[in-house]
Amino acid sequence: MTSEVSERARALVTERLDDAVRLGASLGHLIADPEAFVAALQSGFAGLADAEYRSEQARVAPGGGQVFGVRVPLQRAVERGLRPALRESPPAYLISLAARLIRAEEREIRLLSLALLRHSLREDPERSWQLMRRLGRRAADWTSVDTLAEVVGLGILMEPYRWAELEQLVYSPSRWERRLVGSSLAELPFAVETADRTRLAGTPGLTLIESLLGDSEPDVQKALSWALRSWVQVDPVGVEALVRREAAVAAVQNDGHRAWVLRDAAAALPAPVQAEIRELLRGIRRRGDAQPTSRAAEAARLLHGLPAARPGPEAPLSV
Repeated sequence: MTSEVSERARALVTERLDDAVRLGASLGHLIADPEAFVAALQSGFAGLADAEYRSEQARVAPGGGQVFGVRVPLQRAVERGLRPALRESPPAYLISLAARLIRAEEREIRLLSLALLRHSLREDPERSWQLMRRLGRRAADWTSVDTLAEVVGLGILMEPYRWAELEQLVYSPSRWERRLVGSSLAELPFAVETADRTRLAGTPGLTLIESLLGDSEPDVQKALSWALRSWVQVDPVGVEALVRREAAVAAVQNDGHRAWVLRDAAAALPAPVQAEIRELLRGIRRRGDAQPTSRAAEAARLLHGLPAARPGPEAPLSV
C-alpha cells in the first residue's frame, strides 16, 4: 500500500470513527429485534463503507461473499459502541441475534456475530459453539476463518474439553475448516498472559499441527506455519524437535507441501537451526499437482471411503 493510499485510508477512518461508535450504540437498542438490528446495521455499514477498500477486499480475500467495504478500525468502533448493551443483554437475546447475523450475505455482518458470541460463551457455551461451528462451515475466505479463530481459542481456554472441536476439524474436507485448526492454534498463545503460556504445552496443540503437515492447500499451510511460529511462545523445545523431525521426513520423501511449512516456520527458531533446516530442505519445492501427504489426509481418505449418511438440514439451536 503506497503512502498516499495509507494517508487517505487513515483520514477516512478518522473522519468516520465517531459515526461508527454512534452506530454501535444505536444498535444496542435493537438487540431484542434481530430483523430491525440487521436492517439498521446494513444501512449503517453502507454509510461507513468505501469503494476502494471494497475492491481491495475482493482482491485479497475472495470467496467471502458480499462485502460493504468497511475498514477494520471502523468495524471495531461499531463493536465498541455496542459493547455496553451486550454486557447488559441476556444470553438468549445474544444467541438469537447472532444466529440471524450468521445468515447474512454480507461478510461484515456475519463477523459482527463474534462480538456477541464472546459474551454468550460464558453463560451459554453449548449454543455459542453451535453457532461458531456454523460460521466455520460457512467460511470461504481466510479473513473470516482467522477472525473466528480468536473466539474459538477463547472457548477452548474456558472449557479445555473443547479441544475435541479442533481434533475433529483436521479431517474436514473443507480447507477452510482445516485452516481454522492452524489459525486457532496461532491465536491461542496470545489469549493468555505471557507468564502462563507454557501451561499450553500440555495440550494437543503440536499433535494437531503435526497431523496436518503435508496438507496440499496453501491456505492451510500458511496457517500451520503461523501456528508453529506462535507455538514457540509455548514450547520452543517441542517446536524445534517437531520441525527437525518433520524436515527429515520431507527431505526423504521430497515432500514440498511439508517443506514449505517447515521452511517458513523455521524463521522463529534460533539462527543455527534455521540454517540447518534450510540446508536440509534445499531444492524441495511445492508442486500444485502433488497429493496431500498429511496423516490427517490419509485418515480422512479411509473415513470418507466408508458409506456416508446423506446430509440433512442444519439442526436448530438446542434449547
